[in-house]
Amino acid sequence: MHRWVDAAHKLLVRGEAAVLVTIARVEGSAPREAGTHLLVTREHVWETIGGGHLEWRAMDVARQLLRQYGQQGARHVERFALGPSLGQCCGGAVTLAFEVLTLSDLAWVSALHKRLAAGEASLRSVAFGAPGADAAASQHQGGPVMLTELDADEPLAHPHTLTRDADDAACSFWQGSDGWLWLSERLAPSDFHIVLFGAGHVGQAIVQVLATLPCRVTWADERTETFPETVPPNTVVESTDTPEAVVTDAPPGAFFLVMTHNHALDQRLCEEIFKRDDFAYFGLIGSMTKRRQFEHRLRDRGVPPERFEQMICPIGVAGISGKAPATIAIAVTAQLLRVREQQMRQSAPAGAQDSGLPA
Repeated sequence: MHRWVDAAHKLLVRGEAAVLVTIARVEGSAPREAGTHLLVTREHVWETIGGGHLEWRAMDVARQLLRQYGQQGARHVERFALGPSLGQCCGGAVTLAFEVLTLSDLAWVSALHKRLAAGEASLRSVAFGAPGADAAASQHQGGPVMLTELDADEPLAHPHTLTRDADDAACSFWQGSDGWLWLSERLAPSDFHIVLFGAGHVGQAIVQVLATLPCRVTWADERTETFPETVPPNTVVESTDTPEAVVTDAPPGAFFLVMTHNHALDQRLCEEIFKRDDFAYFGLIGSMTKRRQFEHRLRDRGVPPERFEQMICPIGVAGISGKAPATIAIAVTAQLLRVREQQMRQSAPAGAQDSGLPA
């Protein structure tokens, strides 16, 4: 999700300045989407705007700003053509917005950090440049950052075209009637929610892979002792004697993965999942033999046979036959991402276009 928020919060609490780099506008093909972030300090970076020479150049600009304005804060906007001058061949261009974050920014960063942790959405608006400056100008002025509460599913409301990225953020960059250049972005928790049953070797491997992705994971098992001492920030553990209730409590559009230590429990979970008709994905670990056995038992339990096609078993993308937990985890995660991409394309507004392949 928005890892830069957590990192910026920690840095500012201890009094260390950083530069937030945001892709404010994309023209043509580019490595990442508008609304993508990079957080830069003198020695470290978080997130990525696509790597390559563009990112190296952005880091260099950010550190120059830190050296010059690290005590007082500053704003800067710069357009980069993704061509020979940057050693890239995307053919498009990106406008990057640079914000030097200092102790004066701690209030809004803390508020945003708190709201995201609570599962709430926010609209962040920030002004760049002096009135009348164009998007390529090197202006280091700016107005205050404004943070507005939004409903989790409320879109960014103004007449300019929006670009939605994989972190469920909407971003727009335009020149207002007040003469300022405005960057507005909707920041919300990811709606990519995975409910994983089973804390065995494969379950643990999947959680580690999912930790690198913009998603939320509910991880359920009856056996408290099987969970590791620490879990990734995007994961919530449910150690429960009634895992079926976790199915009931899952949000619409959830991705269900069933891989417990007990086939009888797997079957009960399958029955509970089939009581819903609003899930995005339902995967059951096992062989074709297990699938046939479960189909027979579930039919006897009243599940209509036509619904069995909604149950993915065996799980994972085709063509990967390895049985090691890490191999299964990668194959399953790839399948989840493919379903997620299909889901996002189907829900995209008419006329929305892909931003192109990475340079």
